Amino acid sequence: MSPEVWEREVRLIMRDHEMARELAERTFGQTIAYLVTSAERPDVDMGPARLVDFGVHTFVLDTINYTEFCLKHAGQYIHHVPHLPEEKASQPFVLKATIQAIRDAGFVIDRELWNAKAADCHQCHACCSDSPVA
Repeated sequence: MSPEVWEREVRLIMRDHEMARELAERTFGQTIAYLVTSAERPDVDMGPARLVDFGVHTFVLDTINYTEFCLKHAGQYIHHVPHLPEEKASQPFVLKATIQAIRDAGFVIDRELWNAKAADCHQCHACCSDSPVA
């Protein structure tokens, strides 16, 4: 990705989500890690954490740059299917699988953006230490 596209996406995230530059840059970096891993691991049920999703939405809306990125990294358009609230029951497990896949792909996880609790999840009932089955 060119420095110009990177700068554009960071500025769009700053504009769309009223983020400071440092957070917008981190968000876009994790967005790229998520999208590249999604393309490389279609076998993994993946989904972004809330802040990373801001970056995905912003990038998807910049259709020319997003489509070019998708074709380069996936060979096809990477669709984004937002979930409705009632569809989020398995979100902690999806986030755990996503985080692990991104790590396995060689990217560093920004724990704050991915939610430290989800990043440390250990297959318990509710992805937390107060699980009724822990």
